[in-house]
Amino acid sequence: MAMSGVGTAAGAAPPPELSSRGLGRRLVQLLVLAAITAALISTLPGLDDVRARFAHAQPAWLVAAGLLELGSTLAYVVAFRGIFCRRLSWRFSYEIGMAEQATNVLLPAGGVGGLALGAWALRQGGMNTGHIARRSVAFFVLTSAPNFLVAAVAGGALAAGIAPGSGPQVVTLTLALLAVATIALVAVLPLVLGRIGAVGAVGADRSRLRRAEDAVRRGAVTISDGVADAAALLRERNPQVLLGVAGYMLFDVAALAAAFAAFGTVPTLAAFMFAYVIGQLGGLIPLPGGIGGTDGGLIVALSLYGSPLSLATAAVLAYRAFQLGIPAILGAVAFVQLRRTLAASDAPAALCEPLADPLPRVTLPAREGAAA
Repeated sequence: MAMSGVGTAAGAAPPPELSSRGLGRRLVQLLVLAAITAALISTLPGLDDVRARFAHAQPAWLVAAGLLELGSTLAYVVAFRGIFCRRLSWRFSYEIGMAEQATNVLLPAGGVGGLALGAWALRQGGMNTGHIARRSVAFFVLTSAPNFLVAAVAGGALAAGIAPGSGPQVVTLTLALLAVATIALVAVLPLVLGRIGAVGAVGADRSRLRRAEDAVRRGAVTISDGVADAAALLRERNPQVLLGVAGYMLFDVAALAAAFAAFGTVPTLAAFMFAYVIGQLGGLIPLPGGIGGTDGGLIVALSLYGSPLSLATAAVLAYRAFQLGIPAILGAVAFVQLRRTLAASDAPAALCEPLADPLPRVTLPAREGAAA
């Protein structure tokens, strides 16, 4: 079967913002920012309690936090291979998965940069663009689902008083209900978007408005197919998908818990988990690695749900050092290796081509007057 939409040359250059030089410059900036942050913590007035927490930190728990965060990055790779194509070599999957995580840390794109890098690498490696698009949607849905499930369950338990923990009850209930509504919305997306049907071919005589409309229709169909793929992957109960997706979040949560243990005590489970998923929303702000947004969101959320401010600040800063540093360093190395792999092999993802066939779809009749 001929491959459609495959990149030109395997060694073709990535987009400028994803070049080796660009990512290297971002890595240096991240290291400089880390050094400035450490200097500010050690000198600014009013942070005596935080400095005391660091002075009495338990090194074993910090080592555990680093190892757990490494486990989270490796689980991402497992999930990537399980979702995109289990015929990919583990080496190629590691290079793309780690490079994606480095891109998410280094580029101010709210997580979109990593998906763009992965799409570029898979396309250059010989994978069909339709399959890449659908599975990118599926990957985003599956890796985000645990957060929404935790927000719904832990938030509901806290709001109902079933689980111990303090926090603003109205806010907790509202956020838990929003998580439930989001889960329900995603579940019905294939039914809603799937009714759009096939898109007519775009001809030279078509209006700009009609071409834009067709682009929207194609995007809707891709999202619908991607959500349907996510559901199908869950029904398969493949260990790579289930363990990869679950491990990506659980190892990360455990790393934060280990950081808390290094500086004091871990909060109660429901409050801790709910604060974790709510605080991570700060990462949606388009800043490199979510620096400022994620840190501030986590500290505020953990403090609202019962953690002392100095403990939350120390634990989050240590956790974020691992969460940003490990994928940035390993991913930068993996990106260099990825470029070499693509240059040395014509199509390292070509074995996945049979998986690129579109999902069966019921096509609705085209609108009257639409171009054939």
